[in-house]
Amino acid sequence: MTRFFTADLHLGHANIIDYCQRPYAGPWEMNAALIDNWNETVSPDDEVWVLGDVAMGKLRETLPLVSLLNGHKQLVAGNHDRCWDGHKRGLAAALQAYSDAGFETIHQGWVTVDDWLCCHFPYVEDVRHGGRFAAHQPPYQARWLLHGHVHDLWKVKDWQINVGVDVWDYRPVSEDQIRELIVPSV
Repeated sequence: MTRFFTADLHLGHANIIDYCQRPYAGPWEMNAALIDNWNETVSPDDEVWVLGDVAMGKLRETLPLVSLLNGHKQLVAGNHDRCWDGHKRGLAAALQAYSDAGFETIHQGWVTVDDWLCCHFPYVEDVRHGGRFAAHQPPYQARWLLHGHVHDLWKVKDWQINVGVDVWDYRPVSEDQIRELIVPSV
């Protein structure tokens, strides 16, 4: 079993294509490519931690796509996930929908996965959101944080590693790849 991390798939989100200059003609082409890339990378026995922002648009159409993705999927909810506790309204139904879609666990805030602190949000929020999510950021530690939310702004910044698809060739990144990024082999 290999452990993978990813974030910011934004399945079904047409605007993300222009926002991040994703190389797709439309959301359904993007969805198909993200699913293909995921399944080329992840085997059915692997574990994948999705650090937020899985699906957007009409969730009854996009959220079921999660069931097409290989692996044992864990979610740390992001601000665009309807199951994120920052939304409050309809939370119980949303949690059930995400669970029904194939997430084995759904976490709020930040969690520790072996050596990694994992959260949708980075230690320091990107400037595009003007501090709007500061209350949801993990407190800064001299410890590696795996996160999403910033899309294509950086891959590594200080003690932060962005595992979002926009900086990892539109596919999940393995724990081994992350370790090599931190301590390059000689």
